[in-house]
Amino acid sequence: MSGVDGRDEKALTTAARELFLLGQKIVEARAVLGALQKELSDANTQRMDNQQVEQLIEANQQLVLAILSAQSDAQSPLRTDHEQRLFLEIREANEQLVIAALSAQQLQASAEQALLQQRNTLALVAHELRNPLTPISMIAGRLVRVPSAELPRMQHLIEGQVKHMSRLVEDLLDVSRASTGKLRLDCCLVDIVPIIEDAVEVCRPVMRDHRLQFTADVPQQPLTVNGDAVRLTQILGNLLGNAAKYTPAGGIVTLRVTVQGHSLIMCIRDNGIGVSAQALPFIFEPFVQDSHAVGFNGAGLGIGLTVVRELVEAHGGYVTGRSEGDGQGSEFVVTLPLV
Repeated sequence: MSGVDGRDEKALTTAARELFLLGQKIVEARAVLGALQKELSDANTQRMDNQQVEQLIEANQQLVLAILSAQSDAQSPLRTDHEQRLFLEIREANEQLVIAALSAQQLQASAEQALLQQRNTLALVAHELRNPLTPISMIAGRLVRVPSAELPRMQHLIEGQVKHMSRLVEDLLDVSRASTGKLRLDCCLVDIVPIIEDAVEVCRPVMRDHRLQFTADVPQQPLTVNGDAVRLTQILGNLLGNAAKYTPAGGIVTLRVTVQGHSLIMCIRDNGIGVSAQALPFIFEPFVQDSHAVGFNGAGLGIGLTVVRELVEAHGGYVTGRSEGDGQGSEFVVTLPLV
């Protein structure tokens, strides 16, 4: 009995620790949401400022009426230099106001679009952060009276949801760091082959869960890069995770690593749902999602590829994405400089 009690106590302690870590991540997520809300407020302020368009248009109409009145009064050519100069000044002011009104209208349209995007982003972030809390709160309420045999499964569920929220919050923070120039790497000379192999082994269970055929072709000789091992793993994890997420069951995902000159080429290819021609030019922009990908195998924020691009470029490389269209699969190629 003492052994069973010890295991129960250990499982409860582990679950409590996971809940504590979740609380820390929620605090970080709230900070990110606060920053997004500030951007939303700024966009709304800009929209209010653009209401001056109506005043500019009204002033323009007044000047047009003044010009027409002056023209009707002058049946003959303007008699004095003063009248001619006044007429030219009024016409020039009218042209400037027309240009200003058109420019203000464009600004207003841009501000409204930004406001709509910020609102959608906030709603999506709130939804994504709330989803893992439902099973965690249910498990937390049952921990006291749950049978001992169920504790390991409960612990596994909590750990999975906490990891999901951690990845989400970390991606949000990375996008924020990149946009403010605060993204930092802990670089040193590393052999990237073991890093790739570790990332592959981490992703294999995900591929199996999605019933996908996954193959990896990785060179056996050492390949040295000047990079951050954790961030390099994150790059591969995001790309392989995306391939698994957007490839239907029974599909194929491949990773091929080659060397061309002084560059390392990592190609991740799948035969999944693909990317439409309209969305392809913008897939690395934050919060951009293809319309047919939304809701497929779970919703997302559209920031995973943004993080990949920022991390790859921070390592002195570049990433490209290709797709023939809906249902034609995708291919992402990461190029990094070798030492």
